[in-house]
Amino acid sequence: MAVALRVERVAEQMKKEIAQILRDELKDPRLEAGLVTVTGVELSNDLHYAKVYVSIYGDEAQKSEVMEGLARATSFVRREIGQRLSLRYTPEITFKFDASIEHGDHINRLLARVKAEEQGHDGH
Repeated sequence: MAVALRVERVAEQMKKEIAQILRDELKDPRLEAGLVTVTGVELSNDLHYAKVYVSIYGDEAQKSEVMEGLARATSFVRREIGQRLSLRYTPEITFKFDASIEHGDHINRLLARVKAEEQGHDGH
């Protein structure tokens, strides 16, 4: 139980720090092209591996560019995390695309369209 709580706390702290690093520290133009949001960090119980989930606002080409930029920035981000968090071992970081926000937005648009169609039929 204590291990799970610690993993959760470290993951939350990593999420905040990585978001700040992406926003303020990286100078890669690919990362400025699309709006990048860190949606979550999944850490292994031994804190050796971290999957960092990101949502990217933009078209498919921009998303691909941003993911390339993140892949190139991984070692820098890991080094920064190592300096900012007092951990015995700095986790290996892997960036993963998170489509959940996009999916939610798509559902909202569909619901809005259905509602608009229903209101259009009520008017007759």
